[in-house]
Amino acid sequence: MNAELEKLVRLHHAETALKRIESDLAEVPRLRKEIEDRLERDRSRLDAAKAALAGSQKARKEHESAVADLKAKLSKYKGQLMEVKTNKEYTAVLHEIEGVERDIRARDDLTFGEMEREESFAQDVKREEAGFKAVAADAAREKAELDARAAALGAEASLKRADRDAAAAAIPEGALALYARVAKQRGSGVAEARDGMCQACHVRMRLQIWVEVKKNEQLLQCESCSRLLYYEPPPPTVSVEP
Repeated sequence: MNAELEKLVRLHHAETALKRIESDLAEVPRLRKEIEDRLERDRSRLDAAKAALAGSQKARKEHESAVADLKAKLSKYKGQLMEVKTNKEYTAVLHEIEGVERDIRARDDLTFGEMEREESFAQDVKREEAGFKAVAADAAREKAELDARAAALGAEASLKRADRDAAAAAIPEGALALYARVAKQRGSGVAEARDGMCQACHVRMRLQIWVEVKKNEQLLQCESCSRLLYYEPPPPTVSVEP
């Protein structure tokens, strides 16, 4: 293979590998956010369950406080019964007592209802806590694995940058400038030619060009995409004796 072409192919492979690694690295923040979003969704469910339990507990305590106030009022009215002087006053106080007792029964019913709700909400919290604990453990493990992968990719990227820079430094200025110009326009400066076709743009080349490309003796550009073409001979076939 032509020396310049060989160096350009080496540069192309180094840049291709580096782009792949950098693309994988660029995915790390997105993958991390997916993990955090999943964790946040489970945390939100747990928070909602806790809020429901706290709301029910608050409502029960309000009902209990109201019952205590009503019982104090009931005690006051019962004391007044001993002080009334007429039947009319007695009847009026009894009427107040009956009303307070109705309110107490209603509040007791609400209290018992909240107690039942509390029990259900407490079970929800327990279930969500167990689920969140498992999700949090999975998230921590996935983040650790992601961090390790990012570190490995970062180290590999450093090596590939060094390979790319070394390959570029070995290429004559003119050939490197041509490669860089095509790569800027097309995303890559070199393409493999196979079966008479450029493997980058998939346009079939003229037979004369294909014959010359297969020799790998000079820098030839694809007439369609301008990439520098190289040919990779197939591995020799190994015959097996019968």
